[in-house]
Amino acid sequence: MMVIMDSLRIATFNVNGIKARLPQVLEWLAREQPAIACLQELKSTDAAFPADAIRDAGYGVVFAGQSAWNGVAILARDQEPRLTRRALPGDASDPQARYIEAVAHGVIVGCLYLPNGNPQPGPKFDYKLAWFERLIAHAATLLKDGHPVVLAGDYNVVPTDELDIYDARSWKRDALLQPETRAAWARLLEQGWTDALRTLHPEEKIFTFWDHFRQHWPRNAGLRIDHLLLSPVLAKRLRTAGVDRWVRGLERPSDHAPTWIELSMPD
Repeated sequence: MMVIMDSLRIATFNVNGIKARLPQVLEWLAREQPAIACLQELKSTDAAFPADAIRDAGYGVVFAGQSAWNGVAILARDQEPRLTRRALPGDASDPQARYIEAVAHGVIVGCLYLPNGNPQPGPKFDYKLAWFERLIAHAATLLKDGHPVVLAGDYNVVPTDELDIYDARSWKRDALLQPETRAAWARLLEQGWTDALRTLHPEEKIFTFWDHFRQHWPRNAGLRIDHLLLSPVLAKRLRTAGVDRWVRGLERPSDHAPTWIELSMPD
């Protein structure tokens, strides 16, 4: 039976392996019931992706898999997302499954897993910046017609030293904090996108990622690298935003926690 919603919750979650984390993902979906969920780092081929289990949980799904690495998916509660893209335009030869786009619940949803870029300098960092340029170009086209659009995912960008990382000193050489990375992020926002979490929590240290080393989770030594960017028409509907930290505390968790926004329904 279709559920009539008075608000729309959209979430993004880097699962760090859908096969290993499927129980945690299903527990999260059952408890939080986002209308739309963007998943990254599936580490699964299309054939091995657990689509039946996702659908049994009440979600339609589209996905782009890759063996052992990358992979992205968009889930929609009580409906099938309408797939519009399975790859980021701009380089037809790029084999990495890092972008998927669909329409769900009246919103154009771009789910992305931006390259990490380490070690830098080097070819991996060059690829990160080139991929970022392709994203910036495509994002500009998404804004042209004034449609409701969200670009959600693991951006592998720490926007600031002050609020988006527990302590920047030991990360200064990391690709996530480099001036070129942050400059690309700033250029993306300058197109007119709203960083939902930061907009509603302008002075609060909020993290979405805690790696599995040096007791970073128990010490809350985290980073904010999972972001939801909203087009202007969607930003007007923004109500709340947050992080489902409890998921990071489950047994055998991903190193990310789901990050979410809640939107009012259109008039």
